[in-house]
Amino acid sequence: MGFKMGIVGLPNVGKSTLFNALTKTAAAQAANFPFCTIEPNVGEVGVPDARLDKLAEIAQSKQIIPTRMTFVDIAGLVKGASKGEGLGNQFLANIREVDAIAHVLRCFEDGDVTHVEGRVDPVADAETIETELMLADIESIEKRLQGLVRKVRGGDKEAVQQERLLNEALAVLEEGKPARVIDVDADDAKAWSLLQLLTTKPVLYVCNVGENEAAEGNAHSTKVGELAASQGNSHVIISAQIEEEISKLEDEEAEMFLDEMGLDEAGLDRLIRAGYELLHLETYFTVGPKEARAWTIRTGTLAPQAAGVIHGDFEKGFIRAETIAYDDYIESNGEQGAKEAGKMRAEGKGYTVQDGDVMHFLFNT
Repeated sequence: MGFKMGIVGLPNVGKSTLFNALTKTAAAQAANFPFCTIEPNVGEVGVPDARLDKLAEIAQSKQIIPTRMTFVDIAGLVKGASKGEGLGNQFLANIREVDAIAHVLRCFEDGDVTHVEGRVDPVADAETIETELMLADIESIEKRLQGLVRKVRGGDKEAVQQERLLNEALAVLEEGKPARVIDVDADDAKAWSLLQLLTTKPVLYVCNVGENEAAEGNAHSTKVGELAASQGNSHVIISAQIEEEISKLEDEEAEMFLDEMGLDEAGLDRLIRAGYELLHLETYFTVGPKEARAWTIRTGTLAPQAAGVIHGDFEKGFIRAETIAYDDYIESNGEQGAKEAGKMRAEGKGYTVQDGDVMHFLFNT
């Protein structure tokens, strides 16, 4: 299981340039005019994880298979999108299908690149898109409430639950707040997710800065950081231009380039890590001579459900999980050493998988 992140923003903020860099392709047309991305470009990348390489080296695995992350480059949004302005309707439909939103904000000054509003103000840009998403949710909710009237009168339990949740969301939205601020009870969680409200999507602000500001950011990115903190969201600082240049280099050249720019790692790594934190995701591993593989699960996942990520039969027939913590696997120089040191544990159905666990599942067929 990976996850799908939609790259959104106003036109000409660097969305397509960032997408090209992240997916190491030129599939998205990066051009200095609005709506250069009309159909949502979709790209999959392997999630970089140095732990996987170390595990594979110890186990002498023939193949290394990282978990995958999907990026969706979505058409630029403008004011009035909730009413169909620009490519608004298409934008709103595409954004419903992603797990999280990477909101790219222009935090660079460049007179040669047109800004749709004629000025550089990332906080105002963020508010523009948030407002359009809230307006779209309000319109959607009002239509749904009208459609539920007959079922609610008939005592349909699901309709009654939907009406209650929609009214809760509407009240918050009308106060100018996104629906994600609502604390949903566990009993309502499934019904809530099925509403597919745009403003329930977690948001990661991506501050696109100039090349010389990639390490520390600038005044614009500082303001975005303050905005993110006030909302309980997160932000990362990236130079899309640098990321695009790095994507064309070999690994050794890329490392040298990053060193010269004063950067510890590529923006992709920071973006994925922030995305994992945003969606409360973590990784466990399966390791052997054939392959070393990473698997993504949500934090708090129990062993049988983690096994189910590999195959449904593993979950259905789950017996136990032979588990070694990552650090123990490394210190013991592999599975056999971990067994001899008493570091391999037999965990049952109630075990909560920890980030970095190396696991082998036993199950009935």
